[in-house]
Amino acid sequence: MLFLATVDAMEQPTVSPKGDEPGFVRVVDEHTLQLPERKGNKLVFSLQNVLVNPQVGLIFVVPGTGETLRVSGSATLRDDAELCASFATRGKPALLVTQIAVHQCYFHCAKAFLRSALWKPDTWSDEMRVSFGQEIAEQGGLAEADIEAFDRAVHGRYQTDL
Repeated sequence: MLFLATVDAMEQPTVSPKGDEPGFVRVVDEHTLQLPERKGNKLVFSLQNVLVNPQVGLIFVVPGTGETLRVSGSATLRDDAELCASFATRGKPALLVTQIAVHQCYFHCAKAFLRSALWKPDTWSDEMRVSFGQEIAEQGGLAEADIEAFDRAVHGRYQTDL
């Protein structure tokens, strides 16, 4: 699992979670990483941002390990069919590949994870339910009557459309 930080043309940052099977980020050489782009929420903020500002930051997180790996660099988007096919998983090629020229890379200490007890399930609060249907309805993009069906469809796609 990693978190990808990018900055848009108005200098507003955004962070996007990226996750897949272990080893999903390819180390091409000691200065180059490749990250597959998968089907997601159809908000392509990170991709749009890379087109206007290629500077990126990544934080890699591995469950059970408090230390994180921090990477900064510059990104380019690659849509070469053969490259995307080489990142196939669950029978689907990557939609795109973000290639990162690494400028800096280092481990970050575990203090934040230790303070938060993130990896200790007995400290977790009850599961929080997020309603994307409600969020979209509040923005005027969905009728109140359709919220439950929308949310059921989202959860259904979690099972069938990764």
